[in-house]
Amino acid sequence: MADSTAFIELKDVKKAFGTTRAVDGLSFDVRRGEMFGLIGPDGAGKTTTLRLICGLLAPDGGSVRVSGADPFRARRAASAAIGYVSQQFSLYGDLSIDENIAFFATIHGVPHFQERRTRLLTLTGLLPFRDRLADRLSGGMKQKLALACTLVHEPPILVLDEPTTGVDPVSRREFWKLLAEFVGQGLTIVIATPYLDEAERCGRVALVSAGRLIALDAPERLQRGLSGVMLEVVGAPVRKALGLLRERLGASHAQLFGDRVHVHVQDAREGDALIDLLRAGGVDAPAVRPILPTLEDVFIDRLATRPAATVGTADPEKRSADS
Repeated sequence: MADSTAFIELKDVKKAFGTTRAVDGLSFDVRRGEMFGLIGPDGAGKTTTLRLICGLLAPDGGSVRVSGADPFRARRAASAAIGYVSQQFSLYGDLSIDENIAFFATIHGVPHFQERRTRLLTLTGLLPFRDRLADRLSGGMKQKLALACTLVHEPPILVLDEPTTGVDPVSRREFWKLLAEFVGQGLTIVIATPYLDEAERCGRVALVSAGRLIALDAPERLQRGLSGVMLEVVGAPVRKALGLLRERLGASHAQLFGDRVHVHVQDAREGDALIDLLRAGGVDAPAVRPILPTLEDVFIDRLATRPAATVGTADPEKRSADS
C-alpha cells in the first residue's frame, strides 16, 4: 500500500530540445508503493519525463528527485534503484529467455540469480518457454521478458514507457495483473500510457499535454469531479448525431466513443432537447442517459478549459524512441 512519502518528486521541471519544449514546468510527486500513471497523447512529453526520472537526461530548469537525490548526478544509484522498460523491445533476439535474464543479472552484479529468475519466469508465465529465443516471442511475451530482465536486480522503482502499445488485449490484461501483483509486493511503479482505460487501474494519474500538467488525482476523483453532467447518446447514423450535437454544443462538448456519443452538459434535463434536435435532424431512434464520465471525457474537458501551448509541442525523445 502506498504511503504519503514523496518517493519521486518533480518541481517546475523544464526540458527543451532546440526550440521544442518537451517538458514545460511540470510538477508532481509519486508516493512510495503506488502505481502512478503519466497519461497523455503522443507528443505530450511522457517519454522525456520518464527519462528525466531515470537520470538519462538533465532538466534545463526545476528539479527532479528520486528518494531525495538528483538521478542525473547520482546515475549509478539511480540505475540500481530504477528498472526502466522502454516502449521498444531492446533485448537480445538471438539469446534465449534464460540467457537474456542472465545477461542483465550479470550487468547489475546480481550473484546467484537463478532462483530469482525462476520466480520471475513463473510469475510472468514464461517458465515453459525459457529456452526459446527472444526473437521468436509474441509482443506480449517480449514485454513480459523485458519486465523480468528489469526486475532481476530487484529495484524498488519500476518505470514503464507505454509497455502495452501494440500488444493484444489478452496480453494487456495479463501484463496489468502482473503490475498489480508487483505493487502489492511494495514496488513503486510509474507508467506512461496513451490508453485511458488502462490509466483507471492506477492509484493516481497525472494528465499531461504539451509537457504541462492539466490534472492530478485518483482516476475516480477526476471522473466524479467533472462539473455538469455527462450524457451518453445513441442513434443512427451516429456520425450525423455527432455533427448535430457539435453544432449545438461545440466540438469539445460532444465526442465519439464507438457507436455512441458522449455529451457534456450542465443539466441532465437538457437531454430531452437533444433528443428533439436529433429527431428533427433525421437521426433514427435517439436515446440519452446520464453516465459516469471516463478519463478521456475528463481529459478533453480539461484541455478545453485550459488550452495547451501551440508552439513546440512535439516530444523529440518520443520521436527518437519510435524511429
